[in-house]
Amino acid sequence: MISDRHAWSRPELETVVPGVHRLPLPLPTDALRAVNVYLLAPEDGSPRGDGAELTLVDGGWAIDASRDVLGRLLGELGLATGDVRRFLVTHVHRDHYSQAVALRREHGARVALGAGERESLETVRTREDGLDAQTAGLDRAGAHDLATEVRRWVAAAEAPPPEDFTDPDEWLADGQELAAGGRSLVVRETPGHTRGHVVFVDETTADAGMLFAGDHVLPHITPSIGFEPAARPGALTRFLTSLAALRAEPDRMLLPAHGPVAPSVHDRVDELVAHHDKRLDEIAAAVAAGGSTALEVAGAIRWTRREYHLDDMETFNRMLAVLETDAHLEVLAAQGRVRRTADADTGVNHHAPA
Repeated sequence: MISDRHAWSRPELETVVPGVHRLPLPLPTDALRAVNVYLLAPEDGSPRGDGAELTLVDGGWAIDASRDVLGRLLGELGLATGDVRRFLVTHVHRDHYSQAVALRREHGARVALGAGERESLETVRTREDGLDAQTAGLDRAGAHDLATEVRRWVAAAEAPPPEDFTDPDEWLADGQELAAGGRSLVVRETPGHTRGHVVFVDETTADAGMLFAGDHVLPHITPSIGFEPAARPGALTRFLTSLAALRAEPDRMLLPAHGPVAPSVHDRVDELVAHHDKRLDEIAAAVAAGGSTALEVAGAIRWTRREYHLDDMETFNRMLAVLETDAHLEVLAAQGRVRRTADADTGVNHHAPA
């Protein structure tokens, strides 16, 4: 039985406000359980043009289980997948992008994506090995055995079809205004989770409105940082800067990609900032206690609500933990709280109290 915490992931249609519907689509092999896509439609539900056509914010993962649930939930509104004419995708991860591209091939719908994702799309289509940037980051973190484990894991896994990562029909820019499902949306660039992540601000409603937040602001978990094919340094700084920008705007209802709808973006942003402040302090303390590499520091702190030790987690989550630790160490070095030096022979980053 699904606990109340995970009730949001049940494959059941939720009408958030008239004309905006939350459709949770399954991720059967993923700890996230489901991804929310949001249908924006005229309040009478009929497909029409002139900005009132059916639009989905995010598309889901291109797997049969997701496709079946999407068709069933749309059917409850008297609609079919072919009635969706546009996808506004928050970022390039396959649980958001791949099904939008697949349905475009079948029905001719248009797909829009943030312009900052262009390099990641090119990278995922052209590289021979998966998670190249991540395994290189693990090597710099001193986690050579984990990097080897990840490379073996990727080699044994089925590669995503390259056709799922073709370019969108439209590259979105910060501040761009969109008409979707009879509503008025504004694109906001929110780099951090990925460099090209965008959110969509609904400025239609008479009150403070809604934020289609993708993975930038999640109600139950802290988003992974810089997990993308073309990863570069500075992801945590970009993420915290993006959070601050949203916090400076009027508060809005939070419509996340994973988790239930929540009444306040500001409340959750404050919690995320506090989490990262606490994590920076914990990591600085671990360096002061003698931790040198990101691997050593990650092993000295605890992970998730269950307070896991690094060695208690599976390969993928250990990789994320070490890379997140390194991102925090990068910020601490920029703040002058630790010294960060790269070994000239190995390239491994070492840290010491400033």
